[in-house]
Amino acid sequence: MARNLCNFLHGLKPMMMMVVVQIVFAGVNVFYKLATMDGMNLHILIAYRYIFASIFLAPLAFFVERNSRPKLTWMVIFQAFLCGLFGGTLSQNLYLSSLSLTSVTFAAAMTNLIPAITYIMAVTFGLERLGIRTLVGKAKMVGTTISIGGAMVLTLYKGAEINIWSTKVDLTRGYGNGESTSASHSESGNHVLGSLLALGCCFSYAVWLIIQAKMSEKYPCSLSSTALMCMTGATQSAIYALCIERKWDEWKLGWNIRLWTVAYAGIMASGLMFTMVSWGIRERGPLFVSVFNPLMLVLVAIMGSLLLNEKLHVGSIVGAMLIVVGLYMVLWGKGKEMEKMSQLMPSKSSREGDQINIVVTTTTRSTTSNSNINN
Repeated sequence: MARNLCNFLHGLKPMMMMVVVQIVFAGVNVFYKLATMDGMNLHILIAYRYIFASIFLAPLAFFVERNSRPKLTWMVIFQAFLCGLFGGTLSQNLYLSSLSLTSVTFAAAMTNLIPAITYIMAVTFGLERLGIRTLVGKAKMVGTTISIGGAMVLTLYKGAEINIWSTKVDLTRGYGNGESTSASHSESGNHVLGSLLALGCCFSYAVWLIIQAKMSEKYPCSLSSTALMCMTGATQSAIYALCIERKWDEWKLGWNIRLWTVAYAGIMASGLMFTMVSWGIRERGPLFVSVFNPLMLVLVAIMGSLLLNEKLHVGSIVGAMLIVVGLYMVLWGKGKEMEKMSQLMPSKSSREGDQINIVVTTTTRSTTSNSNINN
């Protein structure tokens, strides 16, 4: 009984870790909003985010994985450079550029295409099996579609306002007018270009998941691989931010929301959470990790209602329910697939315990000896 319980909890570990990842990422959105209201340049914020992550992760990875870390090759360095580019610098800046040309709602809705794009790319590169004729394959495809649809409902449809709880907490007080400038940019900006930038962000993030899956095969060290990614991302983001903003006053950090934002985003999101994402990709694959992305919208809606005095609507509840249903279908399909693979692959202990005892009897004039030979 106790052994079955341990196996059950061990099976839930990847799922629980991915839920924690989305909780932390949802917190990043809250900090992003507060930093934006304070007037911080978001390109500089991204650069500081990966700088803080590198400072936190580099010594930790060096000491923790110094005995288990494989040899660092040029191919691994190149893959880390690509991870920093697609998973950090490019995806983050494309997302922020899309926000300036469209709206927060539209950009958030577009990011929910990541699971579908990741699924298509994973099937293309042979990291996932299509299995359209099997029940497992249909469950993963339908679940991914339902999750995306639920995320779209959550972000694009409001409906009637729902007062589930009442709280007087409003962290936006004291930060400008309490609203970002995304809406005004949406009316005057190039909506088509903004749509393409948001789509490019989705492709960039999906490419990062695929490259991270390939990198984890040759360099299965979550801390070290994430540290390499953050260091390359910090270099790339800093160069890009310097090209955009050359006023040194914008780079100053004080004991205010700007420092707390870059510290939280760097240490928690890009440091610890990227390490957990890397581990999740190595254990269950890129599709398993990407399918949790729509869950962040549910968490953002809850955090916004509790901390930022934002209102919940019928669309939020319906979208959340669809996301949960779709997420359960994908996890069920992925779990059945992993169970089938484990049954087809013989365990090491069973191979070691499979011993054949051969009894050899030798008769002499005085004694008869028996010897056991274990093969």
